[in-house]
Amino acid sequence: MSKFAALDLGRVVAAHGRHCVVESPEGERTICHPRGKKSECVVGDLVRWQAAGDEGVIEHIEPRRNLLHRQDEWKTKSFAANLDAVLVIVAADPPFSEAQLARALIAAESAGIANDVLLNKCDLPQAAAARERLAPYRAMGVPVHEVAMKAVPDAARALLTPLLTGRTTLVLGPSGMGKSTLINLMVPGAAAQVGEISAALNAGRHTTTTTTWYWIDGERQSALIDSPGFQEFGLRHIDVLQLPGLMPDLRAHAGGCKFYNCTHRHEPGCTVIAAVERGEISPSRWRIYGEICDELARERY
Repeated sequence: MSKFAALDLGRVVAAHGRHCVVESPEGERTICHPRGKKSECVVGDLVRWQAAGDEGVIEHIEPRRNLLHRQDEWKTKSFAANLDAVLVIVAADPPFSEAQLARALIAAESAGIANDVLLNKCDLPQAAAARERLAPYRAMGVPVHEVAMKAVPDAARALLTPLLTGRTTLVLGPSGMGKSTLINLMVPGAAAQVGEISAALNAGRHTTTTTTWYWIDGERQSALIDSPGFQEFGLRHIDVLQLPGLMPDLRAHAGGCKFYNCTHRHEPGCTVIAAVERGEISPSRWRIYGEICDELARERY
């Protein structure tokens, strides 16, 4: 038995710098600080903590089921831990970056987390083009759902409720795609919760940079985690040799190449290149694969 087992168990529901909000199994929330100078806690972590006056000290992080993070040349950014699903939001307008979408899905795949894509603003004329860009993702088995959260909120809520029920779902996406709209649609009193957490963490206007946990239901069985918008999604934590196996469309064709160490970039007898030529892998997906390969190869060597 762990030496920390006698301490209170809680879940990190918000974090900003070295300050965390820890929620008890009964739903009470306490401001806590990790012991030591650096915080390793992320939203979703289960932690052992003890009271210290009106606040608390985190003594131990329980083993994680998973952790979604991104890593670029300069730093690692953790989103959240112990997830059941990742929901990547894109929109008909403004146009989404397919490279960002692909990278988010690769990171989720690498962490062993189920992933879905949500196309928002599907009532706009630009939806047809967005739908066409998402066709390769549908074809390779990624669930793609369509909503118009502001135009038809009741229909959006009806679609999203069964998708989110009973799961802890991290919502990912660049700014402007509809993450805040989703939170406000699905979480009663979300704005009030943001205000309370902001006041507790003294985060003020910087709360937009804070990842936050929201309960969707009164029974606290279904949760949404809102994350800050991102412009870049580094994958430096992934081995370049693992990359084809993390992209379902490439993985489906990568087994029959002439060379066992085929990079699927230029070799003769490559079954992936042949699939691209036959139209079974989209050229944009293969281009994104090549860009990530180059990035990861530079890191490796």
